[in-house]
Amino acid sequence: MEIGVLALQGAVREHLNSLAVCGVTAKPVKTRIELDGLNGLIVPGGESTTVGKLLVRYGMLEPIKLKAREGMAVFGTCTGLIMLAREINGYDQPCLGLMDISVKRNAFGRQINSFETDLSIPVLGVEPLRAVFIRSPEVTTAGPDTEILARYEEHIVLVRQGCFLAAAFHPELTPDTRLHRYFLQECCRSGSDAALDNRGHRCGNLVITYQKDTASRSDYRFKEGG
Repeated sequence: MEIGVLALQGAVREHLNSLAVCGVTAKPVKTRIELDGLNGLIVPGGESTTVGKLLVRYGMLEPIKLKAREGMAVFGTCTGLIMLAREINGYDQPCLGLMDISVKRNAFGRQINSFETDLSIPVLGVEPLRAVFIRSPEVTTAGPDTEILARYEEHIVLVRQGCFLAAAFHPELTPDTRLHRYFLQECCRSGSDAALDNRGHRCGNLVITYQKDTASRSDYRFKEGG
């Protein structure tokens, strides 16, 4: 299994270390050439405006979307969740738009308001997951094919849509690797089993078709397939 960590900004080393604990030797990804052959890509935390601009500057925005259409799984944490969303509330910035979600930036306040908490995530088992929130976003709306995996109080903080996984927190900052293992075992497997056609791809039980959406900053919108 070939896994990459987008290395434009953020907690790249920490994600690489978590993947190593899972038994996967991953690589940092800085160019579109390095996307070739990947089964999965992690988009780490950072500053979403900066990451979006860098993806455009280095010509990686469209190649990542293309690889995702071909079945590459994507896991976004914090800023990565923002980049995966189809809509960023109140902001007009480049994003991947791969998931049928809307997000709110800095939903829990500024850096000084950072905190840790135990999250109940049933797909990971009975034991809570320690979650680190640093200027974290939240999911404000999720489409019918998006599975809500965890909430913090009333806030949606972990979602999955086929081979795409997005967390509002930083799982790489704790020694618990269960969420990374879930991405490898469930999302990357789902992506590798994708049935491709010229309209989109099958990602788990969801068929995603891509059409230009002139009313949105994200390049594509989602329609339910067969």
